[in-house]
Amino acid sequence: MGTRGAGRIFSTKVFGRFASHEGILDDDLCEAIARAEAGQIDADLGGGVIKQRIARRGRGKSGGFRTIILFRRETMAVFVYGFAKSDRDNIRPDELKAFRQLAAAMLSLGDAALAAATRNGTLREIECHG
Repeated sequence: MGTRGAGRIFSTKVFGRFASHEGILDDDLCEAIARAEAGQIDADLGGGVIKQRIARRGRGKSGGFRTIILFRRETMAVFVYGFAKSDRDNIRPDELKAFRQLAAAMLSLGDAALAAATRNGTLREIECHG
């Protein structure tokens, strides 16, 4: 299980590479979802897609990263995309449309499909403690 009161938390392989390259830790992802579960969502993009900021170590959220998360409160969160604020302002409308379509599909996956995606490396489940 993810954070207390939350559902399961996953990251895609692509997001995992981004997070690893940028030094974003699982604890950072857990904190972002804890804030979302508490209603502190940086941007609700509709259709099960939210944007959450993650602080860059030692520099705070304003100079940090933006993450795109497929999110259903108390059920599931999937980190699918991340970018540095300094690299781009926002996602394009066509990207948002694709993320909403992905959210519709992924947020309805059952336990068997999630287990298969985890086994084959498409998704990685994030364990939050505390």
